Amino acid sequence: MDDKYIAHFSENKERIQSIKEHADGVALLAEQFADAFGYGEWGFCAGILHDIGKYSTAFQRRIQGENIRVDHSTAGAQVCWEKGGLYLGLSYCIAGHHAGLPDTGEKSDSSESATMYGRQKRKVEDFRAYMKEMEIPVLTKMPFLSMVKEKNTFVLGLFIRMIFSCLVDADFLDTENFMNGESVRDPGESMEVLCGKLHSVTENWIHNDNLETINGRRSHILRSCLEKSKNTRGIFRLTVPTGGGKTIASLAFALEHAREHHMDRIIYVIPYTSIIEQNAGVFRDILGERNVLENHCNVEYDGGEEFHPMQLAAENWDKPVVVTTNVQFFESFFSNKSSKCRKLHNVANSVVVFDEVQMLPNDYLKPCVEIMEELVRYYRSSVVLCTATQPALKTIFSNDILATELCPSPEEQFLFFKRVSLKNKGMLTLEELTGMLTAEKQVLCILNTKKMAARVFREVREKIKDMPTGKNVYHLSTSLYPKHRKRVLEQVRKHLLEKEPCIVIATSLIEAGVDLDFQTVYRQLAGVDSMIQAAGRCNREGNRKPDESFTYIFQLEDSGRVPGQEQQIAVAKQVIRDQEDISSLEAIQEYFELLYHYRGDSLDRKNILGQFHKNRFPFAKVNDEFRMMEEGTRAVFIPREDSAGKLLDELNWSGITKSWIRKAGQYCVNIYERDFNILYRAGVLSVLSDKVKSDIMLLNNMDYYLDDTGLVLETEKGMALFS
Repeated sequence: MDDKYIAHFSENKERIQSIKEHADGVALLAEQFADAFGYGEWGFCAGILHDIGKYSTAFQRRIQGENIRVDHSTAGAQVCWEKGGLYLGLSYCIAGHHAGLPDTGEKSDSSESATMYGRQKRKVEDFRAYMKEMEIPVLTKMPFLSMVKEKNTFVLGLFIRMIFSCLVDADFLDTENFMNGESVRDPGESMEVLCGKLHSVTENWIHNDNLETINGRRSHILRSCLEKSKNTRGIFRLTVPTGGGKTIASLAFALEHAREHHMDRIIYVIPYTSIIEQNAGVFRDILGERNVLENHCNVEYDGGEEFHPMQLAAENWDKPVVVTTNVQFFESFFSNKSSKCRKLHNVANSVVVFDEVQMLPNDYLKPCVEIMEELVRYYRSSVVLCTATQPALKTIFSNDILATELCPSPEEQFLFFKRVSLKNKGMLTLEELTGMLTAEKQVLCILNTKKMAARVFREVREKIKDMPTGKNVYHLSTSLYPKHRKRVLEQVRKHLLEKEPCIVIATSLIEAGVDLDFQTVYRQLAGVDSMIQAAGRCNREGNRKPDESFTYIFQLEDSGRVPGQEQQIAVAKQVIRDQEDISSLEAIQEYFELLYHYRGDSLDRKNILGQFHKNRFPFAKVNDEFRMMEEGTRAVFIPREDSAGKLLDELNWSGITKSWIRKAGQYCVNIYERDFNILYRAGVLSVLSDKVKSDIMLLNNMDYYLDDTGLVLETEKGMALFS
């Protein structure tokens, strides 16, 4: 034991793992991961060299218990940097395998700097003993080079990030396996098995060819997806109207395409957690619990905090079907952190389905599209752009990237599935709008802001007080914590099902992933895609004729500006003037083409792509700048229910854990920093617990949470005094 250079002790100190054993284990895993995109030798080399700094006498003293700090990551980075050529890229991976990928920096950077130039000047402990046990592997294969010269550095930067992902995941897994004595992970079942499970669900109706029925049309779309699953890898579009069976059709294509091309997994990327929960539930019912990873902030897995297989899989997406958010997916691709980048190599050789793709943020659209393009071009992945309102991404992809449509005759499908007539009401006063709403039996009204939704709700509620027959009126927005919203939705569904009068005033959160069927919908003017999504809540089940079911588009006097939506609204006004039916494929195409044209360079507002140039890699800088949720939010815990109170007791007894945070999310309202400051100055927010430090704050005055509209914000209840 004494002659071994030690990398790790087991927790009970009875077993050791030598540096050589660890390096070999990491190298083999990283090689396997990088083989998914053809660069196994790079993964192997990174694994061999990543920990050679541990061969120093100082590190060996530290691991034996001496209280000293030792930088072991810089050693391998310096070796690769000095070797130069192909090894330069590996120097970033090794330098950052704990602290995160560094920026290139400047030649003048001092040794105190975290940049690569700074790292090269850093004095490290003598680690040359590594030469007794290992040799530097030979690299022969050049990294990818873009067909477009100015993209070369971005392409190389993504390649470095993918090798980094292979290294850090292999490092975590090898260490985890040593500590546990075995692997505690469950990778799920094969694509062959999953295809069989889907077939058993669809076999009874897939051959329905009666195109005069809804089920016949859905089967027609499904069969087209299955036929085209044999196409070579690439970019696909699935443009399916509401009611066309998009979820099952996209899953069928992805599974069969993955089986056909020996791909490893399917990743669904979705904008809203409500859609994620809905789709993941469908996938689990078909494919089984162990095969579907639902990865977002609201999900809770039962079992042990550390070793639950699903919780472990969330770290690196090692499941056959992964369902996640736009934010999680793209922020990981532009991150420099080992914890976020760890999963990236598992996106290679996968089918990536972007559901409701029109919801990608315009401020970062070009960087997001560039990631899609790189995945298809260099990482053996296929991409599916899935929506009823297909954005005009052809204008942003490179000219040689062509998308294949999976839906047969989309124009014909849209005509068949048309369930609603859209009418323009023009400008309305608040009085006119509330009068129209109270005259309806079952109606949904969607406003652009929480403030206006709360105001319209109060006005409608006041009006129905004097009506001879009562009506149920509800408010839905993110001012209600998730568990509260779910209860309101259950009540609304009950009224709709039992044909009882029901008025719902909501924000756009209701437009996607919420299966409600109203007789009439009113939608304040917004982007064309948002208005069409709103129309999808009207006559959703197709029980009425389109000319008997109306979605009314309106503008509202004195409603104020809508931050971040002014350009979408301006373009939508133009499309309304040009097109008779704004829900037509032609109108949707015109809307997105105009919007992208007017946005121009602001489709990459922070010049994320342009920062990668002349072999300079701003990994840390871009990590800080790429934020799909631009304005910071703070979570406020609402202790309104007994179950929330029990969570607070649990916090005081057990401390804060990942499991506790996920449970607490069901009782939290996320608010912007400006609203947080108002509430904080009003004295209604306090720390969760004197015993536990947390970023989540506690609402300590329940007068500021109303049963109908939720958390009181801004100038309500005299709070203007504090602003």
